[in-house]
Amino acid sequence: MGIEAAFATAAGQVTQLPWEQAAASVRFEDLAPVSAFPVVPGRRWGPGWWWSATTGRHVVHGSAAMRTQLMVLDRDPDVIGLSARPVRLLWRDVPDERVRSWVPQLLARYTDGTGLLADCPSSPNVGGDRAQQARMVLEAACARVGWSYRRLEPPPAVMAANLRWLAGYRHPRNQGPPGLQAALAEAFAAPRPLADGAASVGDPLQVLPAAYHALWCGYLTTLLDEPLHERALVCVDAARGKGAKGRLSNVGGDPERG
Repeated sequence: MGIEAAFATAAGQVTQLPWEQAAASVRFEDLAPVSAFPVVPGRRWGPGWWWSATTGRHVVHGSAAMRTQLMVLDRDPDVIGLSARPVRLLWRDVPDERVRSWVPQLLARYTDGTGLLADCPSSPNVGGDRAQQARMVLEAACARVGWSYRRLEPPPAVMAANLRWLAGYRHPRNQGPPGLQAALAEAFAAPRPLADGAASVGDPLQVLPAAYHALWCGYLTTLLDEPLHERALVCVDAARGKGAKGRLSNVGGDPERG
């Protein structure tokens, strides 16, 4: 099955290439949406923007479910690029030869250069038969170029709530003054309650934002499938923390809070 990729260049010109060629040569993570998210009168949620700690730029989203998945991918240390609706895939159905198309909601670029195309349904059956048919086509197309396509399931409610809280501290400005991250590493060298460790470092009003930032970027770790509170056990994540901390420390921008 021949699949084409349509996308808008940086100059705003819509271009179409064979999918394999486009996947190998186009930086989709840097492109604007090939089609806008609709504004539906009466719907409680409309398009918005997510400030990405990974890229230092805003990424548009069209639903609460998509915003949540952006948040999850933004925290993944293997993700180095994010964009919304950057490509439309087109193909012909067999046997009627009708042209079909699908615009995945999200693209993530990984450190190894591969990509993820994803949709963010609020429940498994959203999109009906058309979405399921597109899923089969996109899974096969992505596999051919070493990428993947997924319909991302919403995270559990407690984990999503914890991530939303930590995301409010994702900007590097929450690291605090020089030396504070090292002091947190020393304070949480062994697991201890969040409030106790923060109080041992200094004024909690200054220390807690830095601790939440460190938890967001993976420099500190805790169980996120349990409610995050002052007695939650926190410790240094030696395997992940250094690289994630450095990645977040080198970006700028101005995210929305919360």
